[in-house]
Amino acid sequence: MLDCDVVIVGGGLAGCRAALEIKRLNPETQVALVAKTHPIRSHSVAAQGGIAAALKNVDGEDSWEAHAFDTVKGSDYLADQDAVEILTKEAPEVIIDLEHLGVLFSRLPDGKIAQRAFGGHAFRRTCYAADKTGHAILHELVSNLRRFGVTIYDEWYVTRLIYEDGEAKGLVMYRIEDGRLEVMRAKAILFATGGYGRVYNTTSNDYASTGDGLAMAAGAGIPLEDMEFVQFHPTGLYPVGVLISEAVRGEGAYLINSEGRRFMEDYAPSRMELAPRDITSRAITQEIRAGRGVHKDGGAGGPFVYLDLRHLGKETIMSRIPFCWEEAHRLVGVDAVVEPMPVRPTVHYCMGGIPVNTDGRVRRDGETLTEGFFAAGECACVSVHGGNRLGSNSLLECVVYGRRTGRSISAYIQGRNLPELDPEPYLQDTKTRIQTLLDQPGAVRISHLRQAFQDCMTEHCGVFRTEAVMAQGLAQIQDLKSQYSQIFLDDKGDCWNTELIEALELQNIMTVGELILASALQRRESRGSHAREDFPQRDDGEFLRHTLARFEGDKVVIEAMPVVINRFPPQERKY
Repeated sequence: MLDCDVVIVGGGLAGCRAALEIKRLNPETQVALVAKTHPIRSHSVAAQGGIAAALKNVDGEDSWEAHAFDTVKGSDYLADQDAVEILTKEAPEVIIDLEHLGVLFSRLPDGKIAQRAFGGHAFRRTCYAADKTGHAILHELVSNLRRFGVTIYDEWYVTRLIYEDGEAKGLVMYRIEDGRLEVMRAKAILFATGGYGRVYNTTSNDYASTGDGLAMAAGAGIPLEDMEFVQFHPTGLYPVGVLISEAVRGEGAYLINSEGRRFMEDYAPSRMELAPRDITSRAITQEIRAGRGVHKDGGAGGPFVYLDLRHLGKETIMSRIPFCWEEAHRLVGVDAVVEPMPVRPTVHYCMGGIPVNTDGRVRRDGETLTEGFFAAGECACVSVHGGNRLGSNSLLECVVYGRRTGRSISAYIQGRNLPELDPEPYLQDTKTRIQTLLDQPGAVRISHLRQAFQDCMTEHCGVFRTEAVMAQGLAQIQDLKSQYSQIFLDDKGDCWNTELIEALELQNIMTVGELILASALQRRESRGSHAREDFPQRDDGEFLRHTLARFEGDKVVIEAMPVVINRFPPQERKY
């Protein structure tokens, strides 16, 4: 059994920032960071558009209060306003701190950090590094982990959270290189495992975004919060689903339909292309449904719309958003300087997740906290995004709440002993689970079952939802889950058995997908990204509350938790 003071699962922005804070506060603390990829390959590295903060470098009248209001309004009033206040108040400070760590932000002519417009934000407050902001930040944080002496276990896959009597005690870890199993015991465990985009068939997320942390928490009996709120990014490159950053619209690109018209004037006339993502995604979907989508031959009735950059000019495109140009050119052969990009909504982000308080402590339920268990970043729900996240607030959440949770953990472990833990039952259980997968004589291929599940989620819990369609999807999920015991693995070895990892990830995908659908089915209203065609209005009387969904046996049980409203009373959300 391996021992350390703090173990962090996930090598993205939230996990790295928490590790850095713990070591800054107490360099003697033993911090281990475990990731199934190398930390530099965490999905945070793909974040493009920027990170929001009221620095006032471009719009002098901006303020943290304005940022907080935009965030709460964007969330359709489901965000917890105490958490939003922390997020927006601390934003300028964490940006300056990142700069001091070496992050190379883009600059204004006077040398200050540049800031651009972003959807749902009333001021130009999004700081950026061209359109590779996540890349710029993550590289510096990982470099600092080395400098501060954090122990990195890269390409280890965490298979289980050891959680006994309300206390997180350790992890079971599988080394992908050679199949070695270890139990890691710690005084505090932080999950920073990212999102679950691979639950759906078209996503901007990387192949590692399989909801592992959320599934492990759910498997331990911990509820997941607001899982019905899945963010569809409006501009996924068609047909591959790769993200075309909101930075492109922030720089002034147009969305046009098959008639060549900027259709956003029909849906959000005051904000146009810079409306919040849920509104823009629904607008694109409605244009396609109405037959005003674009066909691949350029005619009407097709499955996508155009994102038009041509009027920006080559110099602006290549200096401000070069990566987006490169992606379109490399993946679909479009030169955005002279022709528009084909786009449609793609699954992008989870607003819900593991429920935590503002110190990152994981909740057992709506009233009590776990011991030794923390979460931060996209896998957590604090909740600063509510029903819909504003662009450039996700990197901010990772940095603000990564830092804050690191501070919380550093204080929490003072005087705390390592928990009592017998590793043998957990090691044996994991060995049996793995051997069963390797030995079972089924006839179902992993890729076939995964595709069927992803297609089910996309068809039954997409941009628009109804009770009948979602109930049908839940029934289909039960059938697909029953086929898991019939999957067959070709690779029986223990050296780089990526097929085994895919089998374990598939079980997590199924766990998370079922909780999304079950949570969405019970919310009989439309709020943020959750758009019910059978209940098109927001219903604050019944549903201005958080959803907590947990497994009891094979059944999903739904509970409610109140929303913190202490500054901005709910009102109609119009743009």
